[in-house]
Amino acid sequence: MSTLHKDVAIIGTGTAGLAAYRAAKEHTDSVVLIEAGVYGTTCARVGCMPSKLLIAAADAAHEVRHSHAFGVMSEPPAIDGKAVMQRVKSERDRFVGFVLESVDSIDEQDRLRGYARFIDQHTLEVRHDNDDTSRISAQRIVIASGSRPSYPSFFNAAKDRLIVNDDVFEWDDLPASVAVFGPGVIGLELGQALSRLGVQVSVFGVGGALGPFSDPEVKAAASEAFADQFHYINTDAQVDSIERSEDGVEIVYDGDQRITVDYLIAATGRRPNVDKLGLEQLDLPLDEREVPIANPYTMQIGNSPIFIAGDASNQIPLLHEAADQGKIAGDNAGRSLADLNDVRSGLRRSAIGMVFSDPQLATVGLRYADVVKRYDQACFAIGEVSFKNQGRSRVMLKNQGMLRVYAEQGTGLFLGAEMAGPRAEHIAHLLAWAHQQKMTIPQMLDMPFYHPVVEEGLRTALRDVNANLHLGKALIDRCAECGVGS
Repeated sequence: MSTLHKDVAIIGTGTAGLAAYRAAKEHTDSVVLIEAGVYGTTCARVGCMPSKLLIAAADAAHEVRHSHAFGVMSEPPAIDGKAVMQRVKSERDRFVGFVLESVDSIDEQDRLRGYARFIDQHTLEVRHDNDDTSRISAQRIVIASGSRPSYPSFFNAAKDRLIVNDDVFEWDDLPASVAVFGPGVIGLELGQALSRLGVQVSVFGVGGALGPFSDPEVKAAASEAFADQFHYINTDAQVDSIERSEDGVEIVYDGDQRITVDYLIAATGRRPNVDKLGLEQLDLPLDEREVPIANPYTMQIGNSPIFIAGDASNQIPLLHEAADQGKIAGDNAGRSLADLNDVRSGLRRSAIGMVFSDPQLATVGLRYADVVKRYDQACFAIGEVSFKNQGRSRVMLKNQGMLRVYAEQGTGLFLGAEMAGPRAEHIAHLLAWAHQQKMTIPQMLDMPFYHPVVEEGLRTALRDVNANLHLGKALIDRCAECGVGS
């Protein structure tokens, strides 16, 4: 068995892996990328980009269907499912092509195809497609193996009609009906898009969760907005049985309710691809899901010579986070070749999350659950705005949802926000920039607001939280145990 000696080995060529490769190459030319599957990131192939292509088609249909509300009369839109999916796939392939060009530009000697598995902290065994094996001896290893869809085993009763979100983007045409299990980020985006494209969509959830929200008021406003968006939606449904029938998938729920759909789409989450890496051979700190625990600022796993990045890290499964984590992991893997203790904290940006539904959903900084966990009730304040009567939102007939912002008593520091509403993707960026700059609510209110814009709703929420704030040293001292003023 041949052994390849490298300074740094990186498992995976997605967003995190490619970022890690570029960062490690700044320190050494002895770097190898190992890939078991197809080249191309999750975002380009089955995530961000194809889903937004489907949503764009759905939004176009929705605007036509509802133009009469503005006095603009038009015929109901005719949905050509084959044309919709053809554009989704062709544009998706274009985005993937850009990623493949990036991979092709990497020196061939730095690329290795096969499935990697740890032998020890410095040795990987790689099984190739022809079943031959080789070994890589590396001073530092970066795990960037990504994630895959995960769902309960009882979904398997749907047999060949069980699909995950990845499979949607391989359709040649749109089905007549689907059941979406999981009203989270993926489920809401895909479910609403398909519904607006004429597919009968039923959405099933567990425990009342909706999107990314932990704030009960924002979740309630979002639930109201989504109530008429689907054939059926229940975020806490009791599913009694799932069975592959002659016509598709039969689902019995809520006692005696019964529905038959063409496909069951499992959108119940993703799991890191670390379970087949042979981690049991290593003495690494693992969480309850047996995923390595890494320092979020250095991406180093314990004090080992192994780093982790991207979806595999079980931290924040978003493209921009994967890129940042990959850069940090690769930089530290290369930097620490002479001294394992020579690792440095990388830039970790303020948290920002988005759901491209309608209304859009967003979270920034600390979520409500984080705030109430960290602070006593008297040590933080909340401000809110409903978009039902917000001027520009009503003009556009996008007047749904709510924004809630959280601030620290004593200092007035902006802590975070949760939002369902129009143009949330843009408002969330403003809030994320303010959060990263550690701005206070009074400082944010000093910023310019044009008229008439949706961002005036943000100003209303900031004014509301400002009215609920009590600033000064006395309150800072009283709330010091929560971290106020530190």
